[in-house]
Amino acid sequence: MAYPTQRPTDMEDGDGMESVPSELNSIPWIDVHNHAHTLSWNDRERYALSGCAGMVMMAAAYYWTPYKPVQPGDVRYLWDDALNRLPQIRESHLLDAKVGVGIHTGARVENYEALLDVLPEYAELDEVAAIGEIGITEAQHVAGWSLDEQKEVTRRQFEVAADHDLPAVVHTPADLSDVEFPERVSGNLPGYELDLARQQEPVLTSEYPKREAVDIDAELADEAGLDHEQVVLSHMDPEIAPYVLENTDCYLSFTVSYPWLLGVSPTDVAEVVAEYGPKRILVETDSAGILRSDVFAFKRTIHELYRHGVDIDAIRQVVYENPQALLP
Repeated sequence: MAYPTQRPTDMEDGDGMESVPSELNSIPWIDVHNHAHTLSWNDRERYALSGCAGMVMMAAAYYWTPYKPVQPGDVRYLWDDALNRLPQIRESHLLDAKVGVGIHTGARVENYEALLDVLPEYAELDEVAAIGEIGITEAQHVAGWSLDEQKEVTRRQFEVAADHDLPAVVHTPADLSDVEFPERVSGNLPGYELDLARQQEPVLTSEYPKREAVDIDAELADEAGLDHEQVVLSHMDPEIAPYVLENTDCYLSFTVSYPWLLGVSPTDVAEVVAEYGPKRILVETDSAGILRSDVFAFKRTIHELYRHGVDIDAIRQVVYENPQALLP
């Protein structure tokens, strides 16, 4: 087509907007792993306005790691707080929001048996969509947790997930050795996640802790009778993705909202989808109030997947159909 413009334009050489499917901006998406109950009202509203149809807000995470021994009541408070906020979040943002409950091994929990005793009662709630986030961690903040204890508490939580037909969302270790953390100090205390002096000795000692943790988590799921199809391995990256997809039946989930921390980009997701297909791939934000994260990252990932050549049907499967099939 000839354009009556005085100067040449890109319209004459490119495909323009006609090649963009109209449904690209209307694909709903589900975030299987975030901590949105710790975000501001405005940030959650941005989720909704950018197409979020549902989310699972994890009530167990690093953000509560204290400078004191963790008691069962501390963890129960987090579970209860997330449940308490849930009705207002649903009403305010018109989201199908649910909660994940679990015992994170980011710091040792004293008397954790008391939590395992009541976890099945929480798992029976309609508002609870997952056991998580849980799993083997490489090292703990403040108070160490032996590998044997981690295995015990993780296996027992997998059993609860299996008994209640719930997915388990599993935290996997990340290599943060080269990450430049922003300075964030409150009085004389740095934010816990920045005070590496309080990091305990690692219990995973291989050269590849993430794979070691994945192997242990998968084995524990087998022991607990939880199908791999009910296991979501969070914080995946292109290095571990082939191993997971070729050696397990677990879902792998890419955390896309803070590439400065995990180094994962939509390009990585697109490359894995191109190589292995969309069947067992998910996207998550893991956004929380303590992290510098991008609440528009999920929507940006949808656009970037398309720009990298992933077709609309595959995008929809990754961001909506896969989590919809996984969650109760």
